[in-house]
Amino acid sequence: MTRGAVGRNSRVKRFARFVMRGGRRRVGAAGCLRARPKLLLFDFDGTIADTFQCGLEILNMMAPEFGYRPLAEKDVPRARDMRTGELMKFLGIPATRMPKISKRGKEELGKRMDAVQPLPGMLGLVRQLQEEGFRLGILTSNSRENVADFLKRFDIELFEFVHTSSKLSGKGRVIRRILKSLGLKPGEVLLVGDEVRDIEAAQETGIHVAVVTWGYNSLKALQAAGADHIVESPGAITELVCGLPV
Repeated sequence: MTRGAVGRNSRVKRFARFVMRGGRRRVGAAGCLRARPKLLLFDFDGTIADTFQCGLEILNMMAPEFGYRPLAEKDVPRARDMRTGELMKFLGIPATRMPKISKRGKEELGKRMDAVQPLPGMLGLVRQLQEEGFRLGILTSNSRENVADFLKRFDIELFEFVHTSSKLSGKGRVIRRILKSLGLKPGEVLLVGDEVRDIEAAQETGIHVAVVTWGYNSLKALQAAGADHIVESPGAITELVCGLPV
């Protein structure tokens, strides 16, 4: 490939990402917290709920139906270093098939929600943060029904709302809607997630972000993406937000 062709290909990819973000340029995440956030916005899968094994089983179960290759156990560590688009390419999943795959995946996960457990320490963290007076919300690519079932089963129906987003188009558009509906500035919100795409959503919308090391993406991937905060335990989230001035 010629240098000119490489340049054109790079521009096409950047433009595609720009379109996927709804025609909005990234403004950069808000950086390190200096005051208590007015809203803690949590991802669900991999952050609060341990859905990884169920998700892997469902992904591989659907592979023959949708014509992509399953994710072998030996490739899981490599996959954790990848962004969503990179994983789709690795498995041979065309973007056009993602809506149907995502819909089926949520349905199949719904059948398994009774087996899904909270990640260690997260129930206590949510209750403590609510007692501290934080507003709590959930932003997830899972379904509201699956999340509601989990929250009720573990008696942590303490979130003000549960909003859903597409895996493909990302969380930025929904975050902007949340900011508008609650009358909040980007710097007043902290997103707690476990994936590179959570960092990208914060960079797109200007909110703060803290990513956990017990979720989907590897520490290497999270560091490379430029997270504001990386936390290694639920207690570290408490330390991060509770010691700040109001």
